[in-house]
Amino acid sequence: MVIGATGQIGRVAVGALAGDDWEVTAVSRSGGRDEDWPDGVRVARADREDDKALSAVVGDGCDVLVDMVAYGPEHARQLTSLADRVGSAVVISSVSVYEDDKGRTFDTQQEPDGFPVYPVPITEDQRTIAPGEASYSTRKAGLEHELLAAGGQLPTTLLRAGAIHGPYCRTPRELYFVKRNLDGRRRRVLPYGGRSRFHPAGVHNIAELIRLAASRPGSRVLNAVDPDAPTVAEIAAAIDAAMGVEAESVLVDGPAPSATVGDTPWSVPAPVVCDMSAAERELGYRPVARYAETLPETIAWIEGRLAGRDWREAYPKMLTAYGDLFDYAAEDAWLAK
Repeated sequence: MVIGATGQIGRVAVGALAGDDWEVTAVSRSGGRDEDWPDGVRVARADREDDKALSAVVGDGCDVLVDMVAYGPEHARQLTSLADRVGSAVVISSVSVYEDDKGRTFDTQQEPDGFPVYPVPITEDQRTIAPGEASYSTRKAGLEHELLAAGGQLPTTLLRAGAIHGPYCRTPRELYFVKRNLDGRRRRVLPYGGRSRFHPAGVHNIAELIRLAASRPGSRVLNAVDPDAPTVAEIAAAIDAAMGVEAESVLVDGPAPSATVGDTPWSVPAPVVCDMSAAERELGYRPVARYAETLPETIAWIEGRLAGRDWREAYPKMLTAYGDLFDYAAEDAWLAK
């Protein structure tokens, strides 16, 4: 059973599980079906916030429950309440739960010297933020804490995903470069010398981890990222190549010149790069796709969403998350100097 089946990761995961001969029930609020799913995939409608509805779709039980949208300790308790009918679980978490050795996290990044400086690469042994209600990161930590504590009751594989990419994303970081290329912008400003690295996590690789974890139940935490962690300059160049565009990166030492000039969704002052050895060791995991290989489908999805629409209408959550990414007047004024 896959909860959040019509979301970005869920669509691919359902297909991967069905291809591995699982009998899959795809659960979503709409009860919809992806056109690429095999005919044997069953669909069910339920809001995961509705305990009774979720319990009803679980019914007499399932061997594996995969949860794409669990968030916070209450969702963990909701899952453990079904433990007598569920063999094991696979749940998506986030690398944002990590904190560095000075207690800095993604939550402190806006403070002076607040961005975390992690060891490279980050292993699953890196310490994590305390559970709480203050933020996305603390609530994800609460989700993990509750599920790991109930390991004997409900064996759960938690997958700490990096910067997720692929079609159907509501906040695609690639939009920053795709839209500029579509708009004929042939220069872009990249802070930190274009060397920022925020480890991407492709939906196909995450789906492969889910497929493997489904047949190897256990209580564990695993990183979920791509085999490569390109710099922001390399990402920009890869998108250019996929779109058949030639563009120039104007590199700035240090942070972005302003909030609307050069502040890309990828730009971080210290690298966020994760280690995948544990997944290889425990699940026999091998990546199925590299970042650049998946760009054509991501770009096509973004172009389709943008067609005939303002980017803020197509991707309203991007504006909330990152502010005005396309203040070309401010960018031109800074470049003119």
